[in-house]
Amino acid sequence: MNSHLFLSYFPKISFPRYKKLQARFLNLEEIWQVEAPELIAAGWEQNTATDFITWRETKPEEKILSDLEKTKIKTVCLNDPEYPALLKEINDPPLVLFYRGELPNSKQVAVAVVGTRRCTNYGKQVCQEIVEGLATQGILIVSGLALGIDGIAHEATLKMKGKTIAVLGSSVESSNIYPPSHRGLAEKIIANGGTVISEYPPGFTPTKYSFPMRNRIIAGLTLGSLIIEAPIKSGSLITARAALDYNRDVFAVPHPINSTMGTGNNNLLKLGAKCITSADDIIEALNLSGLTQLAIPLIPKADTANEADIIKTLSREPKSIDNIIKESGLDSPTTMSTLTLLEMKGYIRNLGGMMYILKN
Repeated sequence: MNSHLFLSYFPKISFPRYKKLQARFLNLEEIWQVEAPELIAAGWEQNTATDFITWRETKPEEKILSDLEKTKIKTVCLNDPEYPALLKEINDPPLVLFYRGELPNSKQVAVAVVGTRRCTNYGKQVCQEIVEGLATQGILIVSGLALGIDGIAHEATLKMKGKTIAVLGSSVESSNIYPPSHRGLAEKIIANGGTVISEYPPGFTPTKYSFPMRNRIIAGLTLGSLIIEAPIKSGSLITARAALDYNRDVFAVPHPINSTMGTGNNNLLKLGAKCITSADDIIEALNLSGLTQLAIPLIPKADTANEADIIKTLSREPKSIDNIIKESGLDSPTTMSTLTLLEMKGYIRNLGGMMYILKN
């Protein structure tokens, strides 16, 4: 059994505690045998270490595997190659994603679209127009399946035969999806090749904390987050803050100055969010013109050894500058100057936020 999957069920697990285990043990499988003192030596608190040993002795792996088999829920773990690359780069990625449907093609560019549950007619119309424009360009739409803007974004994508991901604050089995009125929409998303996804295991019912937590996943899966309509205390602003933290783009639709439902949007614009009035604005901001050709598997010819080292690290999947430096073995100035040359030659595309992708 994958130790990441096993660990994700431990009630007190957190990403910092996981990193301490990773630093201490060469093989995470050792957690099946270690005792509390070794966990404490890894940096865990004494009561957490003791609780883990007690929990492990209940043999939870039997129930975990049984529940997954019964519910037909699939999993992808942080150490799996199929784990979404952009999400892996955030500072607190889920150890496991539980999902129904199909994981998205790693070559497909994704944008988050979120907003208030109590949307106005203006918000609804703008959401439909922009999302339909993005979906026709093959852009994957990620949202949270909530009432209001989220649901409209999913529906608009499906209308254009596009793919969409719903990130939940509950577990993903139909009987547990919240809100119940969107269970049918979730099934439609799956039937049309999309994904319903969560970091929460089967049987998890949503709490007031689980929805803000899922917003970081929405931001983490995407190159940028579009806020359609948000009052000043809207939960969708959590997604915007997460996107900023992860060095991803934040987009906002402008609203009339006397609109209380758009106060959050107008504040984001004052703080530097990119003003969006059409799908083309996002495509231009992300340097995605000609997006439909991105999947053609042509590998550019390098003219220097440095160019060859960098091209080897890139694919049609977005990659951060930090990972390019790490994988190429080049220093930061050399990497930056070589990337600039490759971009000038038309070999690569800068997606913004220091993310790069191979171009046709």
